[in-house]
Amino acid sequence: MTAAPTSSDELDVVHRAASQLGLDPADARLLRNGTNAVYLLSKAGVVARVGRPGTVREAERQVKVAAWMSAHGIEVNLPIAGLDMVVVGGRPVTWWAPIPAHRHATPSELGAVLRRLHDLPAPTSFDLPRLDVVAHIAQRIASAGTLSIDDRDWLRDRLAQTAADMAATDLLQARYVVHGDAWQGNLIVPDGSPPILLDFDNVSIGHPAWDLIPLAVDREDFGRISSDDYQAFVTAYSGCDVRDAPWFRTLADLQELRWTAYVADKAATNPAAAAEVSHRLACLRGEIPRPWKWCAF
Repeated sequence: MTAAPTSSDELDVVHRAASQLGLDPADARLLRNGTNAVYLLSKAGVVARVGRPGTVREAERQVKVAAWMSAHGIEVNLPIAGLDMVVVGGRPVTWWAPIPAHRHATPSELGAVLRRLHDLPAPTSFDLPRLDVVAHIAQRIASAGTLSIDDRDWLRDRLAQTAADMAATDLLQARYVVHGDAWQGNLIVPDGSPPILLDFDNVSIGHPAWDLIPLAVDREDFGRISSDDYQAFVTAYSGCDVRDAPWFRTLADLQELRWTAYVADKAATNPAAAAEVSHRLACLRGEIPRPWKWCAF
């Protein structure tokens, strides 16, 4: 199994990529290490997004998605014109505008932007993949090197059952543009400016419910947002509450498996993530009653 990249590996990639374009990487500072590692280069006035090895096509698509959304009137974080993607050791590095001081969006603001996104026709100048949450989760489980055999088998069995439940619905037939990772932190609001949508890794074709389910789960299983805030989200999205759908529990279970597999994949390089995985598994197995308390990563 390939070792997970470390922050020092990614910083070296940033330095090498920036040097190819004549950018000064001396003050490169890690902002976030999720699906991509995101670095701010203050002197150069850019943000570098370092993808995983072998994700060049995905990085190219993210740049196209941002430009397409912007052309359709959605405020987005944009790539910097004139700075081409650089590939270092199979890892794509793209260059984005720094984000100004901001707050996370309210549920109502998120609901309004998602409504606008879901109303857009699919792009015609490039293709978007089908959203395949099950395959994504399965890949995370497979690459999570710290999982015990029992935990890995349990997650795989739970995923297989939930996937079978989803296949029995019409969820896989819908063809809308979805963000794929819709939460308040991916819609930021600078002072005096409209909300700005971020992170286009998972933009794809799928059912709009995939963008609505995270906040519904936050309300239903975690109590992380109030009833009033959740209702404001529903109202801003034109009144659709996914909790009323017969397949709500299936999508909720998949979302929680997704969040758990993500942290499991981080556990090899983050001891806190390893402890969090154990807690999340205990929750999913019914050993800890709802509402659950999960730490963010």
